[in-house]
Amino acid sequence: MYEDDYAVAVPFYDLWHGDGHVPAVREQLPPLLEGVRRAVIEIGAGTGLITEVIARETPAEIFAVEPSLGMRSVLVNRLAADPGLLRRVTVLPCGALDVEVDEPVEAIVMISVLQSFSAGERAELWRVLARQLEPGGRLVFNWRERAAPVPRDSVPGELAVMASYQVGRHDYEIAGQVIEVAGESVTSRFRYRVRQRGVVISEDEVVSTSHWPAGELLESELAKAGFTRGEAPDGLYVWHLAK
Repeated sequence: MYEDDYAVAVPFYDLWHGDGHVPAVREQLPPLLEGVRRAVIEIGAGTGLITEVIARETPAEIFAVEPSLGMRSVLVNRLAADPGLLRRVTVLPCGALDVEVDEPVEAIVMISVLQSFSAGERAELWRVLARQLEPGGRLVFNWRERAAPVPRDSVPGELAVMASYQVGRHDYEIAGQVIEVAGESVTSRFRYRVRQRGVVISEDEVVSTSHWPAGELLESELAKAGFTRGEAPDGLYVWHLAK
């Protein structure tokens, strides 16, 4: 059974991502989808922030892959507000390694998802995605190499505040702490807290591990899986499946 580590983050998700990478992706993604008409798979659709971009820029049918029940709930409610999207977007309640659609698609979009896969899982990921793409189809994802973070002492309560947002009379605060680094894997602790007049009324924590491989390694993996790199703006990548 899928363990939904994202459940506690759902109320904070749009606040955090809308204030982060999403605005740049909204500008940079459309040219990379030019000419796509029939079908797109979106891996890790989350609450639908990027799903809306894909739907606005292409007339294609969209398969939105999202394993988190909490994220899917927000996504489906977002679709329900737009009858056109509701008819055009199919939400698949599975992870990327289990995705299977009826016919090959023209494009696969994967935004802020790659770090969820370990080296062993990425090998399978590239195989699965290649199987879902038509020859010449494009795989679009975002990625930036980063220096390995330095773990802080794992003392409870010593988390650094990453962002805070006012929602009505409440303050939504996200804090984090790197607790272990092992090769490309980084394990962090996150705290999601809601305050009213300075008093904590809700608090949840989660520990998760992300993976940050070197760019050269990613290029080697993708080339081995049958992809060739195309032109894309800084921070985004487009790779085409060999014809």
